[in-house]
Amino acid sequence: MLVKTFGSAVNGIHATTITMEVNALIGLNFFLVGLPDNAVKESHKRIVAALKNTGYKNPGREITVNMAPADIRKEGSAYDLPLALGILAASEQINGQELDKYIIMGELSLDGGLAPIRGALPMAIQAKADRFKGIILPKQNAGEAAVVEDLDVYGVEHISEVIRFFEGEKGLAPIKVDLGNLFHADQQVFDFDFSEVKGQENIKRALEIAAAGGHNVILIGPPGAGKTMLAKRLPSILPPLSLEEALETTKIHSVAGKISKNTSLISSRPFRAPHHTISDVALVGGGQVPQPGEISLAHNGVLFLDELPEFKRTVLEVMRQPLEERKIMVSRARFSVEYPASFMLVASMNPCPCGFYNHPEKECVCGPGVVQKYLTKISGPLLDRIDIHIEVTPVPFRELSSNVVSEASAAVRARVIKAREVQQKRYDGQSGIYANSQMTSKHLRHICNLSDDGVLLLKTAMERLGLSARAYDRILKVARTIADLDASEDISTAHLAEAIQYRSLDREGWAG
Repeated sequence: MLVKTFGSAVNGIHATTITMEVNALIGLNFFLVGLPDNAVKESHKRIVAALKNTGYKNPGREITVNMAPADIRKEGSAYDLPLALGILAASEQINGQELDKYIIMGELSLDGGLAPIRGALPMAIQAKADRFKGIILPKQNAGEAAVVEDLDVYGVEHISEVIRFFEGEKGLAPIKVDLGNLFHADQQVFDFDFSEVKGQENIKRALEIAAAGGHNVILIGPPGAGKTMLAKRLPSILPPLSLEEALETTKIHSVAGKISKNTSLISSRPFRAPHHTISDVALVGGGQVPQPGEISLAHNGVLFLDELPEFKRTVLEVMRQPLEERKIMVSRARFSVEYPASFMLVASMNPCPCGFYNHPEKECVCGPGVVQKYLTKISGPLLDRIDIHIEVTPVPFRELSSNVVSEASAAVRARVIKAREVQQKRYDGQSGIYANSQMTSKHLRHICNLSDDGVLLLKTAMERLGLSARAYDRILKVARTIADLDASEDISTAHLAEAIQYRSLDREGWAG
């Protein structure tokens, strides 16, 4: 008897429906074809044990399973459940009339229990697109799949529940989630707030500008000045995720297996802070079984690289293309996978190995040329993609001991949202551009027009400070964001002057 069951294969953050044709004939062999990997091939042993421990028998027949399309590699153990049900239906141990109406995925334990899988959300999205009635998954994954509307999602803990469901017995109900409440639940809740930071008003201002324009930023300062503390509070002033962004972010974390069992939808912007010992594959993604890297897990959020010069140069250089294109293509001999990677890069670093170069009180003990050598660990092309360079100085005792409460993140966030709304209208209809940081040279000519006084100020600054040519575009982009925060249609000399001071590392002689 021939029976068809359906599952999904995840490629990147998208799923493809897989048809499993199970045919039972006279004989005793088991054949599995259709480009399965070792984990899929091993499923037969798990299925035999699970069926026996559930009260069913392994059919004494020749079982042939074809997994189509045959040119797509099938990976992982999540095909155990649909294969087991197909074998039972093909051997006429259960009723298989309704099997073709559902996407079924799950890893079987030897006792018939189901273990969680990866990629439940993209699977559910594809199941709806292919007009399936529903999807059956392990209970731990049902919540994230249930955010897809107009699709019956069933969460199960044991294969016996699925068998009873297809036998027509009641007891399995689809899981429902309130997408509206789920989406808005955590958007105003943050672990850190700018009101907790004493002093550092100029740094807060720079981070507000970075958030408003989507600009990458680097913080340079001595140990203990508050660089990491300030960076951790950046997500609290970023605009809230849209529903589309939340779904896309959740898909990436679902594929990576990073969603906790109590989370159905990621509704707050991610903040990723990998250690400086990270490898280039872990950062951008890939591996034998391709997985999203840290830059993709930070999609629609913040990637924080603490102690930037301590990262291996090869690791930093692989970020150059994703920073420009906001996606990463992982290419191997047998496959190519594309992951989105639209993130804000926030980096921090000491100005020198000892950490006290340009310190107002402590003396730098680094020898001649050491500071410059330390800074050259970060390549010019990477610095070229960072719009704002800001020096962080230690907070004086009078500010640390002050009882004055700093401005809360909510007030800053309100200004950032207004500036983003201005940019959204400005770039409406232009694909791939949503903030000032993504402007091209063509946009600069039309959007960042300067008065004669502004042109003179910028010319003078570039000559006197020895600013590099790459600083020109960055200054204009940052000045445009400052003007948006002031609700100004024109870039004034005050906006330009403030933008110029955020190019510390471009100044001639900054590091001797």
